[in-house]
Amino acid sequence: MRIDWVDYAKGICIVLVVLMHSTLGVEKAMGETGVINGFIHWAQPFRMPDFFLISGLFLARRIDTPWRDYLDKKVIHFLYFYLLWMTLQLLFKGPGIHAERGLEGVVHEYALAFIEPFGTLWFIYLLPVFFITTRLLRPLPPVLVFAGAALLEMSHIHTGWIVIDEFASRFVYFFAGYWLSAHAFRLAAALDTLSTPALASALLIWAWAHTHAYLHGFVTGPGFGIAAGFIGVGAVIAAGVLLTRFRAGEVVRYLGENSIVVYLSFFLFMATTRTLALKLAPQLGPDLISLATTLAGLAGPVLLFWMTRNTFLRVLFRRPEWARLASRPKLETSAKVWHSAGHDQQFEASSIRSQGR
Repeated sequence: MRIDWVDYAKGICIVLVVLMHSTLGVEKAMGETGVINGFIHWAQPFRMPDFFLISGLFLARRIDTPWRDYLDKKVIHFLYFYLLWMTLQLLFKGPGIHAERGLEGVVHEYALAFIEPFGTLWFIYLLPVFFITTRLLRPLPPVLVFAGAALLEMSHIHTGWIVIDEFASRFVYFFAGYWLSAHAFRLAAALDTLSTPALASALLIWAWAHTHAYLHGFVTGPGFGIAAGFIGVGAVIAAGVLLTRFRAGEVVRYLGENSIVVYLSFFLFMATTRTLALKLAPQLGPDLISLATTLAGLAGPVLLFWMTRNTFLRVLFRRPEWARLASRPKLETSAKVWHSAGHDQQFEASSIRSQGR
């Protein structure tokens, strides 16, 4: 059993993430800005907060498991994929780094990646930090932890180190997903009682209000940023609930179900498509090329996953036994690949339009 609105919400987020990286990469290469640039900045207040909040939704079911099992599923799991794909990214970017700074530059970048997340993989690097921090802080009153995390977010800390800066700005959303998960599911259940026109109208009202706040700079002011983040997360949940009513949105659900598969490998297809498009058809302009690289960044990882899942290359997306602290139950089949933040998607509190997969 999977909870469809959760997958739809993750699908929305992964599309926004790939669109952002594709657009900014194309605009940097072309030296000009397109219309999509405004949209990706409009979505910034809630794009990653939603990803982190959903990553914490199912932690309550796992947080009290023995440390060995917890470390295996919440730390080793992500470290394996981070190290693997960090190495692959460096191999892909290595020739350029070598041409600019020589072998010493390549070695320096690889060594630095152990303490400073490499490229787009900072999300994968940061999740184990959040899982460990949340478990260690478990004896403290949750409201106190939440308040401290909210103060960190509102402090707008900028040290130049990704782990420190992103921890300060994102932990409040991850912890909220863990601590307030029951409320998130109740919100989804309440939204599901609304008619389709009413739910769509509510989303349009939110979009208008968010646009107004964005244009007037309120989404980045003290306290406003975190408010825009949580309200935006609520809007994404509402959009996820709405999409469960339409089979046409199935591709979004599938991308959400396999969001980490996309997140790990989209850079390969995005960068390759961008290079080819800029060389063969630069006249298309930044927006069309950005959309093309986004589609490649979404479809390419799915195709790679399908092509490798029954081969020795399945280790690209499925952790092998030697990289585990605990043995995997034999009844689990290869179809049960890891999903989103590695969570078991069975959740007893809610199952809005859940379907057997």
